[in-house]
Amino acid sequence: MDRRDFLKLSAMAPVAGGLLLLPQGVGARGIPAAALGERPAGLCYQAPPAGAIAATLKDLFKIGPGPSSSHTVAPIRIAGNFRAAVAALPGDQLARAARIEVTLFGSLSATGKGHRTDRAILAGLLGQQPETCDTALMDALHDTTQVRTTQIGGKQFELSGATLVWDLGDHAFPYANTLIMRLLAGDGTSIFEREYYSTGGGFYTWKGEPPPERGQPVHRFGSMTQLQERATATGLPLHRIMLDNEMAIMGIGEPEVNDHLDLVIDTMDRGVTLGLTEEGPLPGPFVLYRKAKRINEQAAKADGGEAFMGELSSFALAVSEGNAAGRLAVTAPTLGSAGTMPAVLYTLNRRMQVPREALRQGLMAAGAVGLICKTNASVAGAEMGCQAEIGVASAMAAALLAQATGASPQVTENAATIALEHHLGMTCDPVGGFVLIPCIERNAFGAIKAYNAWLIAKNEIASQHWEDLDRVIAAMAEAGRAMPARLREMGTGGLGVTLVEC
Repeated sequence: MDRRDFLKLSAMAPVAGGLLLLPQGVGARGIPAAALGERPAGLCYQAPPAGAIAATLKDLFKIGPGPSSSHTVAPIRIAGNFRAAVAALPGDQLARAARIEVTLFGSLSATGKGHRTDRAILAGLLGQQPETCDTALMDALHDTTQVRTTQIGGKQFELSGATLVWDLGDHAFPYANTLIMRLLAGDGTSIFEREYYSTGGGFYTWKGEPPPERGQPVHRFGSMTQLQERATATGLPLHRIMLDNEMAIMGIGEPEVNDHLDLVIDTMDRGVTLGLTEEGPLPGPFVLYRKAKRINEQAAKADGGEAFMGELSSFALAVSEGNAAGRLAVTAPTLGSAGTMPAVLYTLNRRMQVPREALRQGLMAAGAVGLICKTNASVAGAEMGCQAEIGVASAMAAALLAQATGASPQVTENAATIALEHHLGMTCDPVGGFVLIPCIERNAFGAIKAYNAWLIAKNEIASQHWEDLDRVIAAMAEAGRAMPARLREMGTGGLGVTLVEC
């Protein structure tokens, strides 16, 4: 079949729901199977996911110490949850308690030392919170031989490296990042325990967790297709839909939503500003020097596209280097991808002088993309590789760019779709389990791809774009499930092997 026949058939072939290909309104845009010739049955996209997303922007955009949202932010939160549960136990149970034991599985065990998971758990048990975590304490917890004491429910406990048990990477738990926290008696019997799962982006849950008591979203959607349908039906922009849901679910007003968005913007901005002043080696078992400052200085001497690409890259490197050193950053959607969105936001804020309200609107659109990706696939490298971290971050950054500059809902989706599509299949292969190589530079490329995705989306004819976000998310989920475990944040495949001398 030549191109003319293909286009003729494509223009005439019906698709799901009786729509014609490339509809002018909202709808999935698939290539008719008949246009592709003989194909085995079932090799096609079925439908966008149903349901309603009840997570919020505050859930997605969390602030905590680097280098990893799943390995540091979530474990701090988990340890804090366990601490509170222990404090609430009856007095007779606490009287029998002798020590706390934490067993780590999967990627938490395989790369936890490189990701500071041990420090995060100890910090959480000591009463630290991610948003206000004392990063100096996190640095000091590197010495796991030191014994520290803490009071929980009036009972004193000793904490050290001996509190943690590093189990095998392979396990049968439902999530790759699993840990079990136990309160033990003097004879080693369990008084109280919980099986926790770090699900990516600083989110966590535990086995048997009851549903949270929250409000219901005003606008129900479980996919980008449904979100676009809602926008068309109500005439509301994407950011307004997200704002309405945030207020309804959290039971707060618009000022409170804006306060959190402003905290996210300011934290990202500070991360770039500070990172551009720093030099020298990053903490780790091998010498890796910061380069954001130098790249930025060299960009200032260049012209045209080289200057812009160098500058944008330096912004992403600045935040990623700070995150690798354990500084506070924003999960966007993870800390491993903490530099991609700030690079774009810093460009919008400092270079393009986009107003604060437009930046908030862009963050809300980016949040919609991130929540849809997390709900229908994952944002965890341990679940689906780096495509779920840098890929989703790039898609969110592209949506931020589009929405903040006044793009239509369709152009905003197209920008996110293009960015995510061109990260499909990316493995998560940190060398030594540290968020250094290749993680830091990948943030710079995520920012560059996001900007290019926005340029393509805003200059093409939106209704002629083939791919939609839900289909690309489905492809990411399929690729992630097919990816060998060693290429999903275990540090035992890809660059995690080839950069290590025998």
